[in-house]
Amino acid sequence: MKIKQFKDSPLAHYSYAIVSEGKMALVDPGRNPLQYYNYAEEEKAQIVAVFETHPHADFVSSHCQIHEQTGATIYVSKLLGADYEHKAFDEGDSVQIGEVTFKAINTPGHSPDSITIVAGDEKETALFTGDTLFIGDVGRPDLREKVGNMTAKRVELAKAMYNTMQTKFNDLPDDALVYPAHGAGSLCGKNMSTDSSSTLGNERKYNWAFGEQTEEKFVDTILQDQPFIPHYFGFNVDVNKTGAENVQKTKAAVKLQLLVDKLEDGITIVDVRDGDAYKKGHLPNSINIMARNENDKYETWLGAIVKPEEPFYLVVESIRQVRDILERTAKIGYEKQLRGVVTLAADVSKRSDEFDLQEFKENKNKFTIVDIRNDNEVAQGKIFDDAIAIPLNELRERANEVPADKPILVHCAGGYRSSAGSSILENHFPKTKVFDLSEDIRKFS
Repeated sequence: MKIKQFKDSPLAHYSYAIVSEGKMALVDPGRNPLQYYNYAEEEKAQIVAVFETHPHADFVSSHCQIHEQTGATIYVSKLLGADYEHKAFDEGDSVQIGEVTFKAINTPGHSPDSITIVAGDEKETALFTGDTLFIGDVGRPDLREKVGNMTAKRVELAKAMYNTMQTKFNDLPDDALVYPAHGAGSLCGKNMSTDSSSTLGNERKYNWAFGEQTEEKFVDTILQDQPFIPHYFGFNVDVNKTGAENVQKTKAAVKLQLLVDKLEDGITIVDVRDGDAYKKGHLPNSINIMARNENDKYETWLGAIVKPEEPFYLVVESIRQVRDILERTAKIGYEKQLRGVVTLAADVSKRSDEFDLQEFKENKNKFTIVDIRNDNEVAQGKIFDDAIAIPLNELRERANEVPADKPILVHCAGGYRSSAGSSILENHFPKTKVFDLSEDIRKFS
């Protein structure tokens, strides 16, 4: 069998194509299926199967679109209760594709309905572990308390993960290849390796979750210091359970407006330009979530700040960005709530306050400092002792906790998030000066 790994860097998501004898199977495909179609053409292969390891929380899958366009069978656990046409695929089930046999192992822990796909031929065995087994870690168990066909409390799932790690992989060989759905940078786990694959033998040796330990110790470890949960995670689980619409159609329905100097009142505007450009001129009620390149975690912060189904506009620097920004927005299923993508007129009404670093250094007590890092970052130590700590993903809802009697200075850890945070507080406190410390935070940390 031939295995190709596809990487979506901003979401740290891995998907896979497995080719044998002119047939192709896909595992955990991303929102836009065209990359898989292109690869199928290169390999002169027919896509006949899509395996979903579970209903993903951090991105929208294209499994239903692939089924519609290729006729491929979708395989998921019966426990998912999928609303789309599919074939149940659970422990004891198998399917032959070319010379490769695909089997399922029910591996609950990240979700009640998680499965690991075991693919093997005469030469090798590969495990597509979804969000169950990562390289160096396992999936978080706290995402399915309120969403999905099967809800489960985090302690229940943590115990299920313990049982999975103790029992489900025991009969598989050390040289079995491990291919997870995520790597370092994903919010679906907390201590993932930067490696994109491993072997089961290496994981047994180095992954903490395989170590000899009591259930109590395992549960305590896995539940400690998990990352925050963005607003969109539950929404994506539900979308993936139902099946997303054709992404080319939904993106094409988004309106484009050029050289705009005003938009309707009361609708959130997400401005994806560089922070310096944003501060020189932007529309009222804008939030600056930068999407300059793949290193900017635009998708995550869009889904953490803007709620599912909340209408919003997108502001881009240039027409050249429209295709890419729609693609990135659609990854989390937010393209349908877009009122439009716009470019700005030469003169727009709002300007951000200019920050004087020297004045701040000499008069820190004259500023209200807001630390928008995540809780686990703040727990490792404050950068400014008197700072008010409110994580960025909670800032819109908790802005009233910030006093407005002094100028406000917003900081994060490296400068990316503070642009969004300061723009949120600018909107909330129109009569108070709000400054973004930006990358100057590195002079203090």
